[in-house]
Amino acid sequence: MLLTINYVGQNTQDLGYLLHKNPSRPQVFTLNYGKAYVFYPEVSNTSTTAALLLDIDPLELARGKSGQAPSGLFDYVNDRPYVCSSFMSGAIAKVFGTAMSGRSKEKQELADTPLPLTAKITMLSAQNQGMITEIFEPLGYSVGIETFQNDDKFARWGESKYVNLTLSGNVRLRDLLNHLYVLIPVFDTQKHYFISSEEIGKLLSHGEGWLREHPRREYITSRYLNRRRGFINKALAQLTDGESAADECELPDVGEGFFPSRKTSLNQTRLRAVTDEVLASGAASVIDMGCGEGSLTRMLIREKQLRKVAAFDVSFTVLERAKSNLKIDSLHESLQDKLELFQSSLVYRDSRFEGYDCACVVEVIEHLDASRLTAFSRVLFEFSKPKTAILTTPNVEYNTNYTNMSENSLRHSDHRFEWSRAQFAEWASSVCEKYGYTVTIKEIGDNDEKTGAPTQMGVFTKCE
Repeated sequence: MLLTINYVGQNTQDLGYLLHKNPSRPQVFTLNYGKAYVFYPEVSNTSTTAALLLDIDPLELARGKSGQAPSGLFDYVNDRPYVCSSFMSGAIAKVFGTAMSGRSKEKQELADTPLPLTAKITMLSAQNQGMITEIFEPLGYSVGIETFQNDDKFARWGESKYVNLTLSGNVRLRDLLNHLYVLIPVFDTQKHYFISSEEIGKLLSHGEGWLREHPRREYITSRYLNRRRGFINKALAQLTDGESAADECELPDVGEGFFPSRKTSLNQTRLRAVTDEVLASGAASVIDMGCGEGSLTRMLIREKQLRKVAAFDVSFTVLERAKSNLKIDSLHESLQDKLELFQSSLVYRDSRFEGYDCACVVEVIEHLDASRLTAFSRVLFEFSKPKTAILTTPNVEYNTNYTNMSENSLRHSDHRFEWSRAQFAEWASSVCEKYGYTVTIKEIGDNDEKTGAPTQMGVFTKCE
């Protein structure tokens, strides 16, 4: 991905002083995800161009993440190394941090002066191209957009979502850099970092002097904060009240402070929540129904409270992977003795399901055809009859927070359906009434005020 900044006028080589990068010396910067290169393809007294080239290593992006996508291949093969996205914002902060602050020891007067600058962004990922002019023109830029067909030979495939963007205007260099830092991720909200409350301070700091009065303030804030409603409300409240963000976040002119520490994944949070509910139920035995590759089972067998742990899946291949992940052959003898792993189906009665204090069905029922839910309900609640059943499933309402999902799509290609919170509550209530259970519904993961949490969990308890 490439960003160029051109300065046309007199003594334009002074651009090097403003960027704190010598035009005669190319520089390389090491980032968490690759390398950034700064060089000047054009240098003269009347026109000087600085280039920031970002070379992303797809192996670094995928390190430790393989298998999280529907196919592990897509951890490596995607558009991230080629498009201008939040990675570019991170590189701008790393490489041009001092320039973003507006400080220049040699040319402070020039740094404080609007200059005829042109920025060219190659391959901006813009899902909503119509919004580009509405975002940049109020900041004083002339906007040029170069679009492309997905394939010249197949017009019906339509127009690409990637564009080349040119911004021209009389603007201070620091303002241009701060505009780019905030607004590039607005058009591609597939952030490479976790959105935490710290991002509010960064948005307000880099948006100081322009964001408050921008006619698309709410849109920019929402997209920058990845539609996290609680964070958006806090940011807009501070913008409305005119509070300064200076005390909350300093400009990241050196170091990797732009990248927050890794957050516990939703799957890890979900498995921990389910395990805690198993233990809270007082269960001494548990069965993991539809165990997949054994992530939950691996946690359960190490809980001393549990004397017996069973797990099954319909897929023999998946069970083989579960055995490998559980390292059954090298488990301590005491753990081997309490674990039973076998092949079976959720929609057929099996006497091996019976007699357990607790049953866990984690992210499974959405893979069943809706027509098989009645059979599943009978298998779990009528025949297996655990004292406690813990079931999790996606909350479809939360999907609007995933910016890489198209409208009405499901989270996984194998999902047959996904329920809203009301639909899940209705189904849970109906099985309780029919089979003699009560249910407590809980939410797992970051909670959005409007859409709830990404995962909904039902804890079913058998009536005495």
